[in-house]
Amino acid sequence: MNESVEPRWLTKEELEAWWALVSLTIRLPAALDAQLQRDAGLTHFEYQVLATLSEAPDRTMRMSELAAMAEGSLSRLSQLVSRLEKRLWVRRTPDPSDGRYTLAVLTEPGWDKVVESAPGHVEAVRNLVFDVLTKPQIRQIASISNRIVRGINPGDRCR
Repeated sequence: MNESVEPRWLTKEELEAWWALVSLTIRLPAALDAQLQRDAGLTHFEYQVLATLSEAPDRTMRMSELAAMAEGSLSRLSQLVSRLEKRLWVRRTPDPSDGRYTLAVLTEPGWDKVVESAPGHVEAVRNLVFDVLTKPQIRQIASISNRIVRGINPGDRCR
């Protein structure tokens, strides 16, 4: 006999928290994307990739690692890097330590673009997120976000 299991419906409090989280995950990326498009001519994903490379040793990273750090698939990243190469902001090169991998390298013009774009982006992040939170709430959001990410992918290193 096949018994059906009753779903574990959300409580009123959980439902309110869920809709708040859904709204946040839709509206915040859209607001950050709009700021970057308006002020720097970049998408948020383009900025994430450039900024991640800017923080890497020698401004260089394996494409597979960069995709993971930028929260994108390798194919999406590859298409993006092709566009960034046309702008001369990134170049690809074989990994000298293991030719099976490709490295993405942030060029000087790419570095200049990050330096030019970062102040406006940081100000938007500060205005949209940190200025509206208390210090304890900032610690809580970091802890909660990391916990949810680990629940989605237990092996995730979380930035």
